[in-house]
Amino acid sequence: MLTTTIAAIGPLDQTAMAAARDLQARLTKPAGSLGALEELSVRLAGLAGACPPPLPEPAAVAIFAGDHGVHAQGVTPWPQEVTAQMIGNFLAGGAVVNAFARQAGASVTVVDVGVATPLPPVAVGDAAEAPRLVAANVRPGTRDLAVTAALTRDEARAAVETGIRVADDLIEAGAGILLTGDMGIANTTPSAALVAAFTGAEPAEVTGRGTGVDDETYRRKVDVVRRALHRHRPDPADPLGVLATVGGLEHAALAGLILAAAARRIPVLLDGVIAVSAALAAAAFAPDAVGAMIAGHRSAEPGATVALRHLGLDPLVDLGLRLGEGTGALLALPVVTGAARVLHEVATFDSAGVAEK
Repeated sequence: MLTTTIAAIGPLDQTAMAAARDLQARLTKPAGSLGALEELSVRLAGLAGACPPPLPEPAAVAIFAGDHGVHAQGVTPWPQEVTAQMIGNFLAGGAVVNAFARQAGASVTVVDVGVATPLPPVAVGDAAEAPRLVAANVRPGTRDLAVTAALTRDEARAAVETGIRVADDLIEAGAGILLTGDMGIANTTPSAALVAAFTGAEPAEVTGRGTGVDDETYRRKVDVVRRALHRHRPDPADPLGVLATVGGLEHAALAGLILAAAARRIPVLLDGVIAVSAALAAAAFAPDAVGAMIAGHRSAEPGATVALRHLGLDPLVDLGLRLGEGTGALLALPVVTGAARVLHEVATFDSAGVAEK
C-alpha cells in the first residue's frame, strides 16, 4: 500500500498553473493585490490539474492519537492518561478542535493509532456530523526513544498505512480537503527529533516548551532529543527508519495521510509542529508530496518554523498557537477556500466591462 501510494504521487500540473496565473492577471483587481492567495490558487490548480480548481470542500479533520514511551524521561508534567481522556472529549464534542470544526463545517474523525491507556466510555451523538472514532491501534504507545527505537520498521509502516487508509476513506466519502490533527502527551519531543533528523538542525534549535514546561524540564527535553539522535543516527534518506527510531505512531500515520492526499491530488492543510514534522517524513518518501501541502499556521514551537522553511512552505496564519488538535489548520481553512473561490467567482476585466490601466 505504501509503495503504490508513493508511486501515484506526481508533480503539480504546469499547464493548469499557467492558466491560473493568466486568469489571476485578468480578474478585476490590481495584479498581485491578493498577495499569497494568488500563488495558493495557482498551486491548487496545479494539484487538481484544472483551472479553476475544485473548491476545497467539504473539509475533514483527522486527529491521530498516540502515546510515547519517552514520557518516562520526564519531558512533560502532564500524565499520559490525558491522551485517552482527550479522545473522550473530542468524541463528546467538547474540545477546541470541535468548536472550530463546527464553525468551519468540517467533520472530525479521531483515530486511535497508538493510545496506551483504555479509552473512557463516552456518548457519541447520532447526528451525521458527530465525531467518529476509528480503532486502529498498532501498539499501546511507542517505546522510549531515549533508550531504544520507538517502533520497529513493521510498526512504523503499519502506522503509515493506517494514515493512508483513513485518508482514502475520507476522500471516498467526499472530502475535498484534509486537515491534520493530533493528540499525544509528550509528542513534541519526537517531533523535535524528527525535525532535527530531517533538516540537520541542532536539537536546541527545534525543541520547544510544548505545553509550557519549566526551564529544568526544557533542558531535560533538549538533552533527550540530543541523546536519541546520537544513539540512533537516523538517516533522512530512510524516512521509514527515521519514523521508527525517533518518531511517534501519530507522526507516521500523519505522514501516510499526507501521502495519500498527494496521491489522490487532494490538498492537505497542515496544523502545527506535529503535522509539519510528519510532513518532512512524507516529503522524504515522495518529494512531490509537498505540492499537496498547505501550511495552515506557524506554531509557536520553534521546530515548526525550521520544518516549514525546509519544506519551502509559508504559513497562512501566525497567531502564536501551540495547542495542536488541528485547531490552527481549521482557522486557516477559510483562507484556502477563498483563494480557490476567487478563480470561480470574480469577473474578468473583459466580462465586467471594467477598464484596465
